[in-house]
Amino acid sequence: MTSSAAVPSGDFAVQILRALDVSSPLLSAEAFPDRKYVEIKAALDRLASREMIKYDTIDREEAVLEPEGEVIAENGSHEARVFEALRAAVEGLSVQELEKVIGDKNITKVGQGKAFKEKWIAKTSDGKLKAMKDSIEDITKEQLQTIRDTRMLSDSKALADLKKRKLIRFEKIISFKIHKGSKFALEIPEEAVDLTAEMLTSGAWQSIAWKPYNFRALGAEQNSGALHPLNKVRAEFRNIFFDMGFTEMPTDKYVESGFWNFDTLFVPQQHPARDLQDTFYIAEPKLADKPRPESPDDKKDYEKYWEEVKAVHQDGAHGSIGYRAPFSDEESLRLVLRTHTTAISSNMLYKLAATKGPDGRPPPARYFSIDRVFRNESVDATHLAEFHQVEGVIADYGLTLGGLMEFMSTFFGKMGITDLKFKPAYNPYTEPSLEIFAYHQGLGKIVEIGNSGMFRPEMLEPMGLPKDMRVYGWGLSLERPTMIKYGISNIRELLGHKVDLNFIKTNPAVRLDKN
Repeated sequence: MTSSAAVPSGDFAVQILRALDVSSPLLSAEAFPDRKYVEIKAALDRLASREMIKYDTIDREEAVLEPEGEVIAENGSHEARVFEALRAAVEGLSVQELEKVIGDKNITKVGQGKAFKEKWIAKTSDGKLKAMKDSIEDITKEQLQTIRDTRMLSDSKALADLKKRKLIRFEKIISFKIHKGSKFALEIPEEAVDLTAEMLTSGAWQSIAWKPYNFRALGAEQNSGALHPLNKVRAEFRNIFFDMGFTEMPTDKYVESGFWNFDTLFVPQQHPARDLQDTFYIAEPKLADKPRPESPDDKKDYEKYWEEVKAVHQDGAHGSIGYRAPFSDEESLRLVLRTHTTAISSNMLYKLAATKGPDGRPPPARYFSIDRVFRNESVDATHLAEFHQVEGVIADYGLTLGGLMEFMSTFFGKMGITDLKFKPAYNPYTEPSLEIFAYHQGLGKIVEIGNSGMFRPEMLEPMGLPKDMRVYGWGLSLERPTMIKYGISNIRELLGHKVDLNFIKTNPAVRLDKN
């Protein structure tokens, strides 16, 4: 192995050197438009470490068309299409006729509004729409075509408007300006990294080109690992629950049927929470089997429970008028990523109803769970599409709403969160219901940290629970109490590769447990 050995000319780093020999400085976006960022960066770092090149990083934003923007750039803006349809009709068209000509109700509706605003069209005395000009300039189409071809637009106000209309988005583009280095050459010498006994014996080590050490590398502090902040708080929650006499529920089912996730909780099948924009549905398989018994002896009870749930929804039962809407078995069997762990609570309460205490009735019980749930939500400073839910259930006789409020104050007090606020709320499966709020020091405002209530008879009585048994239920995220306790303003700082595993050690507000 000698310094005369070189890297093959087909190597991308060598291509950079040869391009730089022709033109220096060199812009990567112009010289290598088809190469990926990662590939270019790796080659540049490789050359820069050998002082063969120097480079500067250039960050910029480019405008890119959204799907609707692509359609408009090709076919014209909604308002222009409405105008052209009316101009071609001469005598005008009714709204229904216009929708038929354009073939898209949404385009017709949006286009009408903008065309009226531009005074391109007007309504005649007989109620028809008519074009008021011979021709128009479709500025939106022209702007989008310019962006499609050049990825930019000189009019910043127009760019902001197009982004607001969700016709474009901005993408961060990183490119490089490359210069020749002090050891610039057209070939990369192959460098040795390992010293062998043979090199020492022959003396060859003295003439070999060695890969230089990076003495500027700071390295990383070595330790035995760290608890994730959420796991730390999760352990605190679990200890509080255990200290208060709770039993942990099994939560290993991330996929649930609509029956357990919604129907058993008296959530109507027409409820907006069951829409695609709020819930993640499973693509394959789409449907679950009907709830099956855990043993042959349970079959009759499961079938009866299914029919009881169906009846209370569709026709009303147990003193309720229900929702008086058709109950779809298919909707009930649709598979979803669970939106809450209350589906587990419902299953546990169903099993509790079959349990007999010393007096022949279901005994009091306390259950809890802490695990992940999934909601089809936009991610922002206080919301995630996947988060942890802390769920608690207390079933007993003679419970009251005041007792629930007292319990929540005691529970959060053990976490150091005090001065709770309660607000009446609506939940399909609890009545009365309360939202729970606490003050967030980092955000400087009161934020919701949980939801609670007393389960409705429509949910409990189909399970077979006695009429005089009351059940507290509450749910809260693991993330929001963590944010309040540790003074974190953005929920996204708790997850991902950038999470600071040492912030518990450095934050004086955090109490370290021995666990």
